[in-house]
Amino acid sequence: MRRVLLIVLALVAALGITASTATGETGVTPKTITIGGTFPLTGPASGYAPIPAAMTAYFSYINARKGPDGKRGVNGRQIVFKVYDDGYNPANTVQLTRKLVEQDKVFAVVGALGTEHNLAIRPYLNQKKVPQLLNASGASTWGRDWKQYPWTTGWQPNYELEGSIYGQAIARNSPNAKIAVLYQNDDYGQDYLRGLEKGLGAKAANIAGKESYEVTAADVKSQIAKLKATGASVFVILATPKFTIQSYVIAKALGWNPPVIYTNSVSGTATFLTLAQKAGAGTLVNNTFTVQYAKDPANPKWNSDAGMKLYRDVMAKYYPKGSDPAVQANALNLYGVAVAHAFVQLLTKAGPNPTRASLMAAFRNWNEANPFLLPGNRQKTGPTNQFPIRCVQVARFSDGTFNPVSRLKCS
Repeated sequence: MRRVLLIVLALVAALGITASTATGETGVTPKTITIGGTFPLTGPASGYAPIPAAMTAYFSYINARKGPDGKRGVNGRQIVFKVYDDGYNPANTVQLTRKLVEQDKVFAVVGALGTEHNLAIRPYLNQKKVPQLLNASGASTWGRDWKQYPWTTGWQPNYELEGSIYGQAIARNSPNAKIAVLYQNDDYGQDYLRGLEKGLGAKAANIAGKESYEVTAADVKSQIAKLKATGASVFVILATPKFTIQSYVIAKALGWNPPVIYTNSVSGTATFLTLAQKAGAGTLVNNTFTVQYAKDPANPKWNSDAGMKLYRDVMAKYYPKGSDPAVQANALNLYGVAVAHAFVQLLTKAGPNPTRASLMAAFRNWNEANPFLLPGNRQKTGPTNQFPIRCVQVARFSDGTFNPVSRLKCS
């Protein structure tokens, strides 16, 4: 009998059968839970590369510490996070996501970055009933179309909401100003633009110029030159980091100094604006407004905050060069830690023997605070609203730091 048992175990190992069959769910064993995602570690949006590294750091922290049950990880399981570089190319995203599902046998795809990229994999993941959780994209479709795509969710505030807040602020504070808009020519940029025009209302007629760019373009020199020619005094930048930084530098080089600039939150960070400043934009960056929904690690007002202390401890111990103050000040790192924390909350809520269905049920009925979000900004979903974060505040950049100029506003 012992010899027969050994033969069976050898066959199991040879065939690559995992303990997931014992727990009844792909990617879940008694000791591990495997998840994954695609991110632009290289390419035109490589500025976002810190996000998966920060997520990995937080998962390492969770795997090392003992939870309320006295076990390391989540319910005694170590989180295995597989990250692939899609170069910000949706075709690569599709191929690599198939690899995650069909070869790596992930339990869920978590935090994958990019609007077009998540749109490209959404039909496949929903067909396979694999959770596509906490997308690193604020596309409005994640919360709006959840009944059609029940296995897909967002996390951050949606781009239409953010764009509408910019529009409302411009209509209120600069009612007669000409407006120039630069936006990425895809669903990401168009979501923002739609929200901006909605927020402007009748003042949308003040848009003197709208210029789009392709994510594969080398630069936006011609677009900025055309926008300067409109004579606009309000500049709205709805772009990814590379082109946002270029926009400031090129505008300054052309002698265009719009006194009011609204830059979308995914690029409007102290790290990126400081890079633009050093690259030639100078004090132009101090004209910038954006929205924030999370605590800003570049702002010293949070130095004594418990959530910020946890963030810095995680970074110092588990992130490459994470003790460097400049690395800790990067808001993308805090974003990665925050979204990883959110996943751990949901995984815990999914139960001691989680299934893909129980994970999705946890998200669809969620009401928890996150120590890295602004106070009062809870992650909350329910039958009538599947946008988990719905509160933001407007902030202005000055001398390396964003400071709020409005209270937290919720949709």
